[in-house]
Amino acid sequence: MTNSPLIAALLLALHLSLQAGLIARVLLRPHRDPASRIAWVVVMAALPVVGIVAYLLLGEVNIGRRRIERMRATLAGLPDPVAAPGMDQAIALARPPERMAHLFSVGRSISGFAPVGGNRARLLPDSDATIAAMVADIDAARETVHLLFYIWLPDDNGCKVVAALKRAAARGVRCRAMADDLGSKQMIRSPHWQAMRVAGVRLARALPIGNPLLRPLKGRIDLRNHRKIVVIDNHITYCGSQNCADPAFRVKPRYAPWVDAMMRFEGPVARQNQFLFAADWMSHTGDDLRELLRRPLEVAETGFAAQVIGTGPTVRYAAMPELFETLMYDARRELVITTPYYVPNESLQAALCASARRGVETVIVFPARNDSWIVGAASRSYYADLLSAGVRIYEYQGGLLHTKSLTLDGEVTLIGSANMDRRSFDLNYENNILLHDPTLTAALRQRQDSYLASSLAVTADRVAAWPRRRRLLNNAIAMLGPIL
Repeated sequence: MTNSPLIAALLLALHLSLQAGLIARVLLRPHRDPASRIAWVVVMAALPVVGIVAYLLLGEVNIGRRRIERMRATLAGLPDPVAAPGMDQAIALARPPERMAHLFSVGRSISGFAPVGGNRARLLPDSDATIAAMVADIDAARETVHLLFYIWLPDDNGCKVVAALKRAAARGVRCRAMADDLGSKQMIRSPHWQAMRVAGVRLARALPIGNPLLRPLKGRIDLRNHRKIVVIDNHITYCGSQNCADPAFRVKPRYAPWVDAMMRFEGPVARQNQFLFAADWMSHTGDDLRELLRRPLEVAETGFAAQVIGTGPTVRYAAMPELFETLMYDARRELVITTPYYVPNESLQAALCASARRGVETVIVFPARNDSWIVGAASRSYYADLLSAGVRIYEYQGGLLHTKSLTLDGEVTLIGSANMDRRSFDLNYENNILLHDPTLTAALRQRQDSYLASSLAVTADRVAAWPRRRRLLNNAIAMLGPIL
């Protein structure tokens, strides 16, 4: 009993030392915006025990030292992405208007991919049509099929892709499929996964979790590979928001249907998606794909300019919001955005407001019902300022609008996997394609119009009429955005 006060004093000193050390780490950690620093300091000061545990689990963008070393070694060993035979011709064919060339310069600074010409593409009608097109391309594949999905479900569409891969492997096509270990856990744990392996499909789990109790000691468990990449015969690729699943999305059926947009591309831009897949695949398996990346390109004399942009926690800091903001500031006539998850940093929110304030027709469409009530509440905390600046806000009523799209002045399109939230900015691996083509942009713009036709406009009067408790909840959750 006589030692109890001493033990208590030692424990308190230990706790205070740990708290002070972590607060110092927050203040000294590079690449952390001031709002994030303030939020973490406040949480650890106000909730000492909970705050410390939360920071140890979620406070730093860390996928694990060994994974970082493997990824960097893999990237360093890949061929120069502009050195493949024929790539110089593809780069020479890329001729976006001079006033838009800087947009592709930002993209090149992120992933190292130059804009390439000679591409063709079409916007797929819907989710089921996308899977049907993928299956047809897999059935027609002659050499290689590469797939990477964040969510791959063992449902009707998911199993159609499984069956196509097994058929392709049976006729000698080299099939490689990767799925995120968390997002695709149902498929990975299903009999279909092992059946693909038996059939000769090479498989890999992206960012394997292992023991969930020990995983936080090696890196954050919630840093995921959110990419959706399909590359067939080194020449065909798909890009957009869709996972490998039915629109009914049975893991979250109450929000269905999931409404996505995907494009099917042919041309040199497919080689850039192949680079992204190769980097992910080789860093997890050691299987060497460099020979594929060195093959001569098939380059058509006509076609539009496009560029793959891959981001993630081991890529340049703040790359994705920087790209979004550059596009927003470049708008002159019209800017239309669809995103399911909007939890911006201050500079992105300012860029979107600035677009409307300088007279650009600025429209953003969100789902009316979000599968994450936390994200939905945080998103709505930004409505009043957006509306005050002149941004037109709509909420889609026909399901969960999952499409991540941006069209700019009827000429430029950005489509892919990245949301406008902190997860896509800092935590997830994402892939997008930036392109200049008025015809393809018009097709996506028409799709965006179809979303607007199924949406309700959000007015300033409606937002002002929200109960105080709702506004309090929205703003309180948004305040934690830098942490969450």
